[in-house]
Amino acid sequence: MKGRIKQSLVHWCYNVAGDKWTTEKMCQVAKDLGCVSIELSAPEDWPTLKKHGLICALAPNGMPGAPFMKGFNNPRYHDEVIARTSEMIDACAAAGFPAVIAFTGYKWRDAEDPTSGEISADEGATNCVKGLKQIAAHAEKKGVTICLEHLNTRDDTHPMKGHPGYQGDDIDSVANIVRKVGSPRVKLLFDFYHVQVMNGDLIRRVEQCKDVIGHIHTAGCPGRGELDENQEINFPPLMRKLLDIGYTGYVGQEFIPTRDALAGLEQAVALCDV
Repeated sequence: MKGRIKQSLVHWCYNVAGDKWTTEKMCQVAKDLGCVSIELSAPEDWPTLKKHGLICALAPNGMPGAPFMKGFNNPRYHDEVIARTSEMIDACAAAGFPAVIAFTGYKWRDAEDPTSGEISADEGATNCVKGLKQIAAHAEKKGVTICLEHLNTRDDTHPMKGHPGYQGDDIDSVANIVRKVGSPRVKLLFDFYHVQVMNGDLIRRVEQCKDVIGHIHTAGCPGRGELDENQEINFPPLMRKLLDIGYTGYVGQEFIPTRDALAGLEQAVALCDV
């Protein structure tokens, strides 16, 4: 491998279809493929990662259930989200891992009840900035980055292919939330799959967001499957664009396998090794 792109496996993807991989197997596959991380893995799995010389490039936020539903856009969840994210920041700092994921949350006032009324886009953005500012100083002190993710709301075919109701579904709006927080430890999680579904124009958008990108995810579009000839995103130019803007973070392979998972990973890792 050239190794100019630091690649990572995303833990949950290899437990949703076909053979369910153990953390031990994921670590062995990652090492065999030249990847350096198993991300979104729970702290109890981190000793296994460290045993294999790997890191968790992006930690979960610690929220139970669907962690993207209750986020920073809704003040009723601020205390819990901030507390759980702070705990994960502490765990990452202790382990020497770089980042924790964060979400805007769903737009409903009760995140689990679409009939509870909507938080407006402006109100949600203001709440996100306020909540993230409350935790930014702690992230700065600990040297851990919070990465706020943009998700698509268009695909309603699968609970992990799209998230109807998620408030942070416009990449420009999420990038502007990060800018308004104004912390070097609050960044944007730029997911090529979700951005392609909602906004497209990926190379230009990488350029426009280069000041706030803190982490990258991949998956084929449509369908969030393998990075192969059956989907529409051309990944090598995107990887070269990341190098052009000076991106030195991690690229997480976050596709849902539709066939042999190892074969799909081998293809994806090779494609992104520019």
